[in-house]
Amino acid sequence: MSTDDTTAGHLQELRRGTVVLACLIRLRTPDYGYALLESLDDLGIMVDANTLYPLLRRLEKQGLLTSEWNTDEARPRKFYRTSDAGERLAGALMNDWHRIDDALARLDLGDER
Repeated sequence: MSTDDTTAGHLQELRRGTVVLACLIRLRTPDYGYALLESLDDLGIMVDANTLYPLLRRLEKQGLLTSEWNTDEARPRKFYRTSDAGERLAGALMNDWHRIDDALARLDLGDER
């Protein structure tokens, strides 16, 4: 395995956990899958559609997202929104994210207090 492959694999692992949090935060405002994909990409959070759609279904099944079909448009779309349970999880994940980010910043500066 090349160094580039190793790096790519580790970057993918790092991003995998952040996608759940990004979706929960972004879907505080209801949106459909493709628009979510585009908005995350615009923010620099690259997610493949083959990863995102199964994730949305899983989060909905876990009660972290709710959904409803918008049939008012020519093409019906399923809109997702963060549920109350999803909001609580997003808060817990953000708290831990900040704790980990702070710890890594201290490590990077050589301050391991």
